[in-house]
Amino acid sequence: MSDDLRDRAASLDAQDELAAHRELFALDDGGVYLDGNSLGALPRHVPDRVADVVARQWGELRIRSWDESGWWTAPERIGDRIAPLVGAAPGQVVVGDSTSVNVFKALVGAVRLADLAGPDRDEIVVDATTFPTDGYIAESAARLTGRRLVPAAPGEVADAVGPRTAAVLLNHVDYRSGRLHDLPGLTAAVHAAGALAVWDLCHSAGALPVGLDAHGVDLAVGCTYKYLNGGPGAPAFLYVAERHQAGFDSPLPGWNSHADPFAMTPGYAAADGALRGRVGTPDILSMLALEAALDVWDGVAIDAVRAKSLALTDFFLECVERHVPGGRVTPVTPRPHAERGSQVSLRCEDAPVVMKELIARGVVGDLRRPDILRFGFTPLYVSFADAERAARVLADVLSVRTG
Repeated sequence: MSDDLRDRAASLDAQDELAAHRELFALDDGGVYLDGNSLGALPRHVPDRVADVVARQWGELRIRSWDESGWWTAPERIGDRIAPLVGAAPGQVVVGDSTSVNVFKALVGAVRLADLAGPDRDEIVVDATTFPTDGYIAESAARLTGRRLVPAAPGEVADAVGPRTAAVLLNHVDYRSGRLHDLPGLTAAVHAAGALAVWDLCHSAGALPVGLDAHGVDLAVGCTYKYLNGGPGAPAFLYVAERHQAGFDSPLPGWNSHADPFAMTPGYAAADGALRGRVGTPDILSMLALEAALDVWDGVAIDAVRAKSLALTDFFLECVERHVPGGRVTPVTPRPHAERGSQVSLRCEDAPVVMKELIARGVVGDLRRPDILRFGFTPLYVSFADAERAARVLADVLSVRTG
């Protein structure tokens, strides 16, 4: 039974148009890394590029690098490199700060944009299943703007929004289950109510097509250290649709987003365009590591990434069904492709102990307590052989525990 799955994995890998990209990453021989939905693997060329930033740009050029090495324009330059991966035209994405800070900027900015249309929109709707930080930020944004916070599961948003809704904060992919939410449909429902849609793309950017421009998203945020492989703590990104940029009023108006930053005037005048999303001095070392990491995307079509992601997760689920003893795990990630991100979550008794043993055997995933095993599939470097081996090792671990 195992041999035919291994043979199929070998055949699928031989046909994989993205297979050559695996060599661009620093991966352990014989190991299986399925935690790119938490921290992407290191592209091999990044250390040399970072060494140049430290030794030459900082060590030799020093202050001159703000101009001569392009440090000053890095936030928008790198934003324009990310833009095609999330379906945005140039000039709408800026890189900097953490995801949490960008969620705050986007949500408060969305409420202030709603104020321009009238004073009666006194509610913020937030995804009730959201990653905790987004919920914390939404609660703070509601207090700051004098709004009432309305939690609603994504499937309930269409009924939760109405003439009192200013903005809605939603996650594109659920971090626990890997469920992909209907960005086009939910955005349309929010707009039908006259509100603005703010999307968190942390578990979809770099894993699947997003289509921010095509679907009329108002504002969006995302991290870069997961599927974009930018490195631990890499700066996040903020998308402000071009139609909203003139009215975007950031709650964090720093000197870097000033129309004339070096005038050092006491009064604030916002820069034009997505630059309004900048705040303070860019975190150059991590930002330029991210810029280098994005080289692995050269020539890669996001549709090809999505196709492989679905094939990988389909194959992994099949291998789990074939290998794992009956009743030991239950998939919680949806089977329909339209509802699946790029991870597979399995409900499993003793999940923390099982994941610890998997990692000890070279299969690295992660978990969400109390009982969810998470396996992230990054198509640029995860192979079908990885998927088969991960399922086989999981079966071995569970068989030992059952025995």
